[in-house]
Amino acid sequence: MKCVLFILLALLFVAILPVKSFAQKDSAYSYNPRIAIIRSAIIPGWGQITNKKIWKVPLVYGALGTTAYLFTRNIRQFNEASEAYRLAIDADPTNDEQIKQPYYSVKNQPERIRNFRNAVRQNVDYCVLFFVAFWGLNVVDAAVDAHLKTFDVSNKLSIQVNAGSSPLAKTTGVNFVLKIK
Repeated sequence: MKCVLFILLALLFVAILPVKSFAQKDSAYSYNPRIAIIRSAIIPGWGQITNKKIWKVPLVYGALGTTAYLFTRNIRQFNEASEAYRLAIDADPTNDEQIKQPYYSVKNQPERIRNFRNAVRQNVDYCVLFFVAFWGLNVVDAAVDAHLKTFDVSNKLSIQVNAGSSPLAKTTGVNFVLKIK
């Protein structure tokens, strides 16, 4: 486990170096969507920090943290239910006292325990799916936000509503005219 963590940290360090050297050369570095995408894919929330939208970081970690917590809780329940099911289906009635309280009953119904175990396994799969989806949504948000950084939202934008007619279609209607600068 420590070796895997060390390798991930080394890869993260190697991935950060080229981005920083590229960022120092580029004057519009904080508005580069490519950098925001790469950073958000490496560490959730880093792309939002790059885009100067720090208020989104707690939302990202709230979503990922909740799914990670539910994943670990469901894994723990799955392991307990699997052990209870194994003890319930064996032919030895002397080890029935080893079944933990939520799974233990007088009749010791193995089918009920197996159904619960399968439902918890499905919840584990959903947690993994939602974790990946939230991570991907984090990357998409950073990319869209970086693309929209240069979008003009000045006061010189205006919209006018005029009555109009179309001689070609022989109809009357409403025109919307958007004036930009």
